[in-house]
Formats: sequence, structure tokens, C-alpha cells
Amino acid sequence: MKKFLLIIILFLVSANYTAAQNKEYLKENYVKKEYQIEMRDGVNLFTSAYIPKNDSVKYPILLQRTPYSVWPYGEDKFPGNLLYAEEGFIYVFQDVRGKFMSEGEYVNMRPYITNKKKNDIDETTDSYDTIEWLINNIPNNNGNVATWGTSYPGFYAAMSCIDAHPALKASSPQAPIADWFIGDDMHHNGALSISLSYTFFSVFGIVRPEPTNSWPKRNRTNLQDAYNYFLEMGPVKNTNQILKGEIPFWNETLKHDKYDDFWQSRNTLPHFNNVDHAVMVVGGWFDNEDLYGEINTYKSIEDKNENNKATLVMGPWDHGGWHRKTGDTFGDMDFGSATSKFYQENIELPYFNFYLKEKGELNLPEVYAFETGNNKWNKFEHWPPLNATPKKLYLNKDENLSFDIPSFSSAYSYDEYISDPKNPVPYSAKFHDARRMYDRTYLVDDQRFASTRPDVLVYETSALTEDITIAGDIIADLYVSTSGTDSDWIVKLIDVYPDDAPDPDPNTNKVQMGGYEMLVRADIMRGKFRESFILPKPFKPREVTQVKFKLNDAHHTFKKGHKMMVQIQSSWFPMFDLNPQKYVDINECSKEDFQKATQRIYRSKDYPSSIEIKILK
Repeated sequence: MKKFLLIIILFLVSANYTAAQNKEYLKENYVKKEYQIEMRDGVNLFTSAYIPKNDSVKYPILLQRTPYSVWPYGEDKFPGNLLYAEEGFIYVFQDVRGKFMSEGEYVNMRPYITNKKKNDIDETTDSYDTIEWLINNIPNNNGNVATWGTSYPGFYAAMSCIDAHPALKASSPQAPIADWFIGDDMHHNGALSISLSYTFFSVFGIVRPEPTNSWPKRNRTNLQDAYNYFLEMGPVKNTNQILKGEIPFWNETLKHDKYDDFWQSRNTLPHFNNVDHAVMVVGGWFDNEDLYGEINTYKSIEDKNENNKATLVMGPWDHGGWHRKTGDTFGDMDFGSATSKFYQENIELPYFNFYLKEKGELNLPEVYAFETGNNKWNKFEHWPPLNATPKKLYLNKDENLSFDIPSFSSAYSYDEYISDPKNPVPYSAKFHDARRMYDRTYLVDDQRFASTRPDVLVYETSALTEDITIAGDIIADLYVSTSGTDSDWIVKLIDVYPDDAPDPDPNTNKVQMGGYEMLVRADIMRGKFRESFILPKPFKPREVTQVKFKLNDAHHTFKKGHKMMVQIQSSWFPMFDLNPQKYVDINECSKEDFQKATQRIYRSKDYPSSIEIKILK
């Protein structure tokens, strides 16, 4: 124990020493300026710029627009670190309108205006006007600008690509939000991500009455375990007993329980037309928040722009892990190398140097993707790779999973379970208190905790005789019935390690890998949206119904001797809110609406439930 504490202390001391060194370097080599930049409608946006003191050369501008504060405020205050500061860039950070020290009204995922009038504004115009001001007013800039940012700043970087300023030479939307109803943050296929979104907006959504340089005070301090906290809270509408109706965007969220114009207008994907500058979309295979946005922003730019210069980079990271962590491990998984350092030194920095300074050579492929399972970087010229062949894994009797379609025909060939909203399946076996949005490592967690539950169906292949590498999206195609009139369907694809799998270095990770059930990919479908997210439809009780939906992409190798597993369940709590299993407006329903339901998964020649994967040859 003493040795462990000493290691932690030394790590913290080393980290603090490094940060102090970086801050001192910035103070010695950069000058900081703060500006109020006027937009076309007269609103001023607070902007901080860090400019190299050496004026013997001109520098490009790295612009990040953020709703999370450009802290620290004050021209004598410097951050602990700026990536690549020694390379020489002009760093610009801007509070977006309505946040922190900027004027104006804040709008979450402000919709894009297609036919703008003279003073109409959206995030594309604020980006354009900011860049125009910067290249004309920041001293010693070379006229080249890049936008970048992770998560919400990634959304602003993505929006800058639309109707882009001519000086914008490169953009890097990293973990960008794209669609808050279909796959990012707020919802997955219509199911509300209650733990994540409610916890986030309970702070982020507090109205700012006037410019401020500090975050609002949190109005929730509950230390209770999140599972029980949300279970005791009850229906989603009860969140406002705590929030007191004081979070405008949360109130709007509860009003819009289907894919109406409120959500559709916030979908960025239809608008990436005429993108002709370099764009590098970055994401992580274990990003619970914006994996959908990462993949689909890239695909939209590819599909809409024949001669685009778009690149996709996907590593073994969680949300923003390529900058926040070393990237050598995640949860119980060890990737064998510092993948974040590789990305920064071999991908990101060369990208900015090439497009902004015409420095060096850029040998980036169309797609740089890390292959989990085999722990290696791969280069592709298309995503999914053109040699990735779709193949279906069928659910069979006796809990078997096979590439062979069931040969028997019977309407009674099904497996069933009871889904009880009073005892939902947890998304993780780990404890976390209700102040945190979620446990970040659950996307690789051992799923044996779920396998033993009677409300989780498990299907498994025999031990693989050769490696199977998947690359691309995964499609769940289920034939189901429910005794209720609505239901959620969760499908998990899992890598089962052999019993004799070697354990990792015991000095760094004490997990036992024998029999480990690593989650590779999983997602949820709110059943009433199975045919349309705009026009939901109830189930007819006990009638066989097809439910087909996409899971997010993956790139993983199931190694020889491992098994492939599929788990199916009807709750994933509290990552997603509970379905009452009754066709109602879930955001307005009452405790009395929740009911048990008998769920059946059919598996026959007539009703061949399957999971389609893309196998790399």
C-alpha cells in the first residue's frame, strides 16, 4: 500500500511539475491578448489569443470555439499547457455567444440557417466573422487558420466547415456532436440517455443572466449510487422535482419525445456541402458520448463532396482520450503502446504543420484506424474498408450463435425473459455516484455480471478456429414480440476470452482475463421508433415484429480460441431511461404506467434473428 501511494504521489508531482514547466514556457515565449470581437449582428464574443513573442516569422492560427470557458481570464493568466506550443502557433480561444464572457443568447446546437438574410446568425457565421477579424487584426499571422476542438468544441469546429471562410485551411472536429436524437449524447435511437444528459444539463444548462468568468453552482450534490438514485427518482418527469424547471433546454427535451423539427433542425449531417478544405475527424472506439457523430460527420463529408480532403482517425480511446490520457490502457484492456502519443506526434501535429505552414510531408491515409484485439494501427482508403464483407451471425436454439441460418421452421422457436422496470439490467457492475455522468470504462467491461441475469439472453459461438476481424457498422435484425405495447431492445456484441487467457502485468492491472466477456459494441433501440423516428408506433401484444437497427461501427479482432457472444436485454440502466413497456409519452408518463413484460426473441428459418457484421478479408 505504501508503495502504491508513493507511485501516486510521484505521478502527481511529475504531472504538476510538467504543467508548471509548460506554463513557464508560455509566459516566456507568448504574449496573451483578450478581445471582444463583433459579429455581424453587433454581438461581441470574448476571445483570448496567445501569440508567439518571436516576430521573425509569421504564424498560423489555431482557433477553438467553446461553451466550456476560455479560462483562465486575464492577460497575465496562462493555462498549464497548450499542445505543440514549442512548434509555434497563434492559439485563439473564444467563448461562444451566450456563454461565460461573451454577449448574446446561448442556443444548444444552434440550428443551421439555410437561406440567410443579411444579419442572420448561426455557428457558421460566427466562425466566419471570427476568422475574418483574426486574420485582419492578430499581429504576425500568416493568413492560415485551422479550427479544432473536442466534444462540444468539436461541434463548433464541424460547423466552421459549412460556408467556410477562405482562410480556413484545415479543420479537425474531434468527437463532434451530430444528431442528439439518433446517436449522440442525449438519445440513442430515441432512448433518452438519462444518466449522461440529465447530469450534464443540471449544470451546463443553468441560465447565465449576464457575462461571467465562472461556472454556475451545481444544484445537485447527491452522493448516492447512480443506479438507485435514478431508480428511486422514478419517471423522467420527476427530474424537474430536483431541477425545479429551471433548465430551459431540459424542459424542451421533455416536450419533444420524438424526432420532430426541434431535433431535426439540430442535425448537422445534411449540411456538409461544398467542403473543399482539409478536414480530419477524430474519435475513439470507446466514446460513449459521440461515437455516432465522429463516424457520421466523416461519412457525410465523404458522401457530399466528391473531391474532398477528409480523413478519419479512430483510436482505442474514450471521449477525448487522445488528448486527456496516454492511450496505452482503457479499463481492463491493455493496448501495448501509448496510442495518444502516437496520434499527437504522427498524425495531428504533422496535419496542422502541413496545411498551415506547408511544413513537412503528409502521408496520412484516408482512414487511420486502431484495431482492438490485435492492438495495431491500420490504414484504409475507405470506411468501411471495401474488402469488408457483410456476414450474418444467427441466433439459434440452445443459446447457440452461428453463421448458419436456422434450418427449422416453427413459430414457437423462441427464447423469452421477463423485463421488470423495478429491477432493470445495469449498464455496468461498477459503482459511481449520481454526480458523475457515467462510468467511462463500461464500453469494454466484463459482461459476466449480465450473463447470469434471467432477463438477459445469451448466445455464443464455439471457440473460433481462426481470427475474425470486423470493420464497419453492425446491424441487429431481430424478430421479437412483447406482452406490452412498447419495449426497448439492447443488443451487445462481446468477445469471450478463453479460460486460459493470460493475465496482464500484475503490477499494472490485477484483472483475471480467463473467461472475460469484453464488450465490443452495444446499442439500444426504442421499439416504438422501429419504423420511423418521426411517427412512433405501438407493438401489438404478442405479435411477431421485426426490429432492425444499426449499432455504431467497430474495428476489432476476435482471436482464434476466443468466442463471439451476443446478449439481448430490454433495459440498460441508468445509462438510458426506463421504458414503461406501455405505449405512452415516456417523458410525461407516471409511475403507474410502468409494467412487467414478457419478451420473446424468435430464431427460426421463418424468423431468423441475426447480427450482421462486416468481416475484413
